[in-house]
Amino acid sequence: MDPTTPTYDIPPLFLIAEMVSIAPLEASTGTNELDSIYIESPHPRADVIIVDWDDNDPSNPLNWPVTQKWLITLAACYVCFIVGTNSTAIASASVQVTERFSVSDRAFPNDYWLVASWSGGAAFAPLVALPLMEHYGLRLSFLVYYGLFMLSIIPQALSRNFATLIVARVFAGGLGGIVQNSVECVIADTWKDAKAQSLPISLFILVFVASFTAGPIIGAFIASRLYWRWIYYIQLAIYGASFPLLFVTMKETRGHVILSRRARQLSKVTGHIYHARGAVTSISPSALLSQAILRPTRLLCTEAVVFFFTIWSAFALGLVFLSTQSVPQIFSTNYDFSPSQSGYVQGALLIGEIIGFLACLAQNAYSQRSARRNQINPGSPIPEAHLALSIPGSFFGLAGGLCWYAWTSQHPSLPWIMPAIGLGLIGFGIVTVVQAVVMYLTDSYVQYAASAIAAEAFGENLVAAFLPLAAKKMYTNIGFQWASMLLGFAALLLTMAPIVLTWKGQSIRLKSKFMSQAKRD
Repeated sequence: MDPTTPTYDIPPLFLIAEMVSIAPLEASTGTNELDSIYIESPHPRADVIIVDWDDNDPSNPLNWPVTQKWLITLAACYVCFIVGTNSTAIASASVQVTERFSVSDRAFPNDYWLVASWSGGAAFAPLVALPLMEHYGLRLSFLVYYGLFMLSIIPQALSRNFATLIVARVFAGGLGGIVQNSVECVIADTWKDAKAQSLPISLFILVFVASFTAGPIIGAFIASRLYWRWIYYIQLAIYGASFPLLFVTMKETRGHVILSRRARQLSKVTGHIYHARGAVTSISPSALLSQAILRPTRLLCTEAVVFFFTIWSAFALGLVFLSTQSVPQIFSTNYDFSPSQSGYVQGALLIGEIIGFLACLAQNAYSQRSARRNQINPGSPIPEAHLALSIPGSFFGLAGGLCWYAWTSQHPSLPWIMPAIGLGLIGFGIVTVVQAVVMYLTDSYVQYAASAIAAEAFGENLVAAFLPLAAKKMYTNIGFQWASMLLGFAALLLTMAPIVLTWKGQSIRLKSKFMSQAKRD
C-alpha cells in the first residue's frame, strides 16, 4: 500500500489517536433544533446529505469547556492507574502464591508468569478491540471493557489452582490493556492541538508507567497484613466503587459517533438520507482489523525510526517489570528484606518517575517554542525538539542508573538507600524516554501516527511480558553487578537512537515515504 493512498487509520494501542475530520462546511441548515450542524450534498450521491460540525457547536468534544475536558481526562487517567496496578500488585505476594499452589521456581521462574500473563494479554487484545471502538463509540466500549475487566478479578481471587490464576490474568491483561490504551483516544478527541494535548499526554504517560510501578507497593502493603487473595478482594471493591463515577463522568468523545447519532435523528425526522462526516461505514470490521495489524507491522518492519524507537521505549518500560524480579533478589540477599519490604523499595522508582514528569513539563515548553522555526509543518513542533530531555534521561537515567544500581548492589555494606537511588534514576529515565518516543512518532508520522504508536505499544507489552523472565537466572548466574551492568550497556547503546535523530532527523524524515508525506490539516 502506497503511503499516499487515502486510507482510514486506526486508533492507537498505547498513545496518540487520530482525530476525526471536523472542518466546517460552507452552509448551515439553521432550520431546526439541530441548527448547529452544517450539511452538504456530496458527489456522486446527491441524495445523501453530509452532516458536519458548526465552528462553535457545543456538542463537539473539541469545543467543550476546559473544566469538562479535564474532568473526563482525570477520570480516564484515574481508571488507567487503578487498572494498571492489577498487573504487578501480585508480584509482592508471589511467594505466598507459589507456596499455596506448590509451584517451584528452582528450574524456571514460574512466579513471574503472574505478571507475564497480564502483559501478554495486554499486547494482543487491543489490536482487535480498539479499532472496533470506531463503530460502537468510545463511551460504551470503555464501560463494557471496564465492566468485563472487573469480572476478571473474581476468578483471580477465587482461583483453586495456578493454571486458573494465570488464564484469568491473561484475560485481565487483555481487558485492562484495552481500557488503559483508550485513555489516549479520550485525550486526542477532546484536546484540540499538540500544544493543548501536551500536558494531558504527559500526565497519561506518568499514570500509565506509575500504575505498574505502584502495583508492588500496594501489593506489599496488603500481603504483609492479609493473605494474597485480599489483593484481589480490595481491588475488586475499588473497581466496583469507581464504576458509578466512571458511568457519570465519561461522555462520548468520538466526534463521528456523535454526528452519526444526529444524522440518524435527522433521517428519522425529515425522511432524507443523512450521513455523518468521518463515520466508518464503507469498511468492514474484518478489513478494519486487517489494517489494524498490517499497517503497524509494515511500519515496524520497514521504518528504522519506528523499529529502533520501539526497542528503546520497550526496553525502558520493561525495566519497570524487570525490577519486580531483581529488587526482591538483591534486597533480600543483601539486606534480608522480606518480600513486602522489597515491594516498598519500588517506591524509589515511583519517585523518579514523578520527577521525570515534572522535567517533561519543561520539555513540553521547549518543544512548543520550536514550532516557530518548523518549515516542514509550520506551527507544529519540530519532532527532534521532543528528544532534548530524553538524551540525558537515557544516558544518566537509564544507563547511569543501572550502573549505579549495579555497583551499589555488589557492596552489601552500603546502606539500602544507595541502590534505591539507582532505581530513582531509572524511574526518571523511563518517563522521559517513553514520552519522547510518543511525542516524536506523533509529530513525525502525523496521519500514520496511530499505526506507529500501535507498533511501539505492541513491542512494549511483549518486552514487558518476556524480558523479566530472564532476570532471576541472569542475576543469579552472572551476579548482581554484571547483570545490571549488562542492562546498563544496552541502555547506553540505545541512547544512540535519539542522538542520531537529533543530528540527522530532518534528512531521515524526508527520505521516509511515510514521514515525508505526513502533513497536518
